[in-house]
Amino acid sequence: MSAELSVQLYSVRDALAADLPGTLDRIAELGFSNVELFGFVDRVDEYRTALANAGLTALSGHASIAEGDAERALDAAAALGMRTLIEPMIRHGWETEHGVSAIAARLGQIAAQAQPLGLEVGYHNHTWEFESDINGRNAFDVFAERLDPAVVLEIDTYWAEVGGASAPALLARLGDRVRLIHVKDGPRSTDAAAQQPAGAGDMPVKEILAAAPDAVRVIEFDAYAGDIFDGIAQSLRFVSGQAS
Repeated sequence: MSAELSVQLYSVRDALAADLPGTLDRIAELGFSNVELFGFVDRVDEYRTALANAGLTALSGHASIAEGDAERALDAAAALGMRTLIEPMIRHGWETEHGVSAIAARLGQIAAQAQPLGLEVGYHNHTWEFESDINGRNAFDVFAERLDPAVVLEIDTYWAEVGGASAPALLARLGDRVRLIHVKDGPRSTDAAAQQPAGAGDMPVKEILAAAPDAVRVIEFDAYAGDIFDGIAQSLRFVSGQAS
């Protein structure tokens, strides 16, 4: 069975700001059935209507829960029928063992809150989790060991590589704890505007997909110098052809 495909709507944030229903229609026209939301907590009714009209399902969404209003975000995610609510970024705390343990514990608490709502909670990485050293190991590996099994992972494969990790090796090591992966390509640079459609850059995208055969493939661009909808369409074609 092929893994599910999705797209992080942050990629089209400018279009969404101008015309949310029209943007979702364009995403559906590209061939997507699933999306990953951001900034949805204050727009539940608007998203519910627009998603239904476009024939799209919000499998997952990003919202600040570890340091924000977790209860409100969980309620919004449940109202939109999501499967996974993901903490997109925790910037500080990765420098020490105590800090890493505290982050893991907080996410475990939120996962317990989410369970009665039929939701799972996840974490999405950037570069710093791999750049921080905890007793000779990167902070992300320490975090994964201490994380409640109820908390799932969304590996941003691009930022993991930029942070110094091998994304295929990381995915193989984490196994089915990884429910979703962000698929993007480019020159392994912190310059987000240099990102390219999947298959057009330096990232080992084929190996990444093979290492996480069951994870939802979430196409994303943090930025793109060309037409973003064309870039997403190119990524979708590549990933669809490589899906397990």
